[in-house]
Amino acid sequence: MFDNLKKATLIKRYKRFLADVRLESGDIVTIYCPNTGAMTHCADPGDQVWYSTSNNPKRKYKHTWELTLNKAGDWICINTARANQFVGEMLRQGEIEALAGYEHIQAEVKYGSENSRIDFLLSDESRADCYVEVKSCTLLEAPFAQGQGFFPDTVSVRGQKHLRELMEMKERGKRSVLLFAVMHSGIKSVQAAGHIDSKYAQLFELAKQAGVEVICCYPEFSTANFGP
Repeated sequence: MFDNLKKATLIKRYKRFLADVRLESGDIVTIYCPNTGAMTHCADPGDQVWYSTSNNPKRKYKHTWELTLNKAGDWICINTARANQFVGEMLRQGEIEALAGYEHIQAEVKYGSENSRIDFLLSDESRADCYVEVKSCTLLEAPFAQGQGFFPDTVSVRGQKHLRELMEMKERGKRSVLLFAVMHSGIKSVQAAGHIDSKYAQLFELAKQAGVEVICCYPEFSTANFGP
């Protein structure tokens, strides 16, 4: 998935979607940052950045920030689109035990009364449909230690909506799963970030009480063979 990435040093991230980096040649370039979150502790100046390059001539910024190696030695996947790609592959390979064995796997299916799209709909004839909402988790925040990760890293109205949708599906007799794709090698477990988004944390507890399952998966992106 990570082919031919190249290394740079982060100078700064700004305007959410942009970052200035220093290439190994010493040149400074602006690259695209595919992450709308706060990226707390994931974008510190001096961190090592790994970026991909597009051949699309229509792109204003041809380089995309994919990974960070921070000063603590943790690998962080910055490109949030990769979470669904990793999870999709793990589902197809049956690598998430709690979700294995479904005959059909569909991505981006419309569902719910709030006009959402579920990340993955799993189905077969022998059991209820399973709705899987994927969330990329990268927040490892001091003073919390011992690998405790949190989601979200900023107030997430969209995330709140997804919890309501999952509860609605559960009420309809379907299986509902909130799956945290842990995209930070220093994170060992995940909990709702009530200190950042109290409403999300409240809905998270209500969802669990309603029968929404919470699963963490740990894609092996940090040891991937990705470039020179």
